[in-house]
Amino acid sequence: MRRIAGGQVTLHDARRKVERTVRLGDFEIGVFPITEEQLAEVLPIASRHPRRPAADLSWLRAVHFCNAASEWEGLEPVYLFDGEEITWDVTGDGYRLPTEAEWEFACRAGSSGPHYAPLADAAWTAADGVPTPQDVGGKLPNLHGLFDTLGNVWEWCWDLLDPARYDDYRVFRGGGFADDAWSVRASVRRGGGPRMHHEDVGLRVARGGFDTPGEAQGWSVRADRERAAFDGPVPFGWTPPSRPGRR
Repeated sequence: MRRIAGGQVTLHDARRKVERTVRLGDFEIGVFPITEEQLAEVLPIASRHPRRPAADLSWLRAVHFCNAASEWEGLEPVYLFDGEEITWDVTGDGYRLPTEAEWEFACRAGSSGPHYAPLADAAWTAADGVPTPQDVGGKLPNLHGLFDTLGNVWEWCWDLLDPARYDDYRVFRGGGFADDAWSVRASVRRGGGPRMHHEDVGLRVARGGFDTPGEAQGWSVRADRERAAFDGPVPFGWTPPSRPGRR
């Protein structure tokens, strides 16, 4: 884990054409994405390639891993489960997924462009022609000393992607080994349903507790509800709400 001093990051919402500036407190984040070996130490999943990023993981499995890793190390788990309804106890200091504001701030490491270094030096992408994720640490780190934030595998975050359009889809960030350069940028947002899993999506853990229930590090329950509000018929191509009364 690497401690990141707090600061400021600007996030972009392409659909709504808005920007918001987030002020972050200090937090910790993994130097590498979680590897197959680390996953296998905590969950009953075989490790065939110990140093590769663990991938093909759903968001639900990622948050279960965070709780299990906290318990493994004697920390208080931060996620509370009611079926598939997950809440985050922001006061807890166990392992968790980063918010996307934390993720982007950590990835950029003070840089303002789309990459913290020339992309060929920083990230495994489609330009490398590799068919699978690669062992972590094979490209240049950023100035925070973090490896593989760009390329190799996308990384799940805590936040909802766009609840008005995609309902309960969660954000993943960073680009993967099969993506072209356009997708492997610090600001690109993609996502998937909590049960979806893809061969190029993994996770990187964070830690850090905060004082105000229901909000932390650029995320809040209130903001999620506001973004989910939508009046009128759902436009073509939008994901219908999965639970009556959500909007």
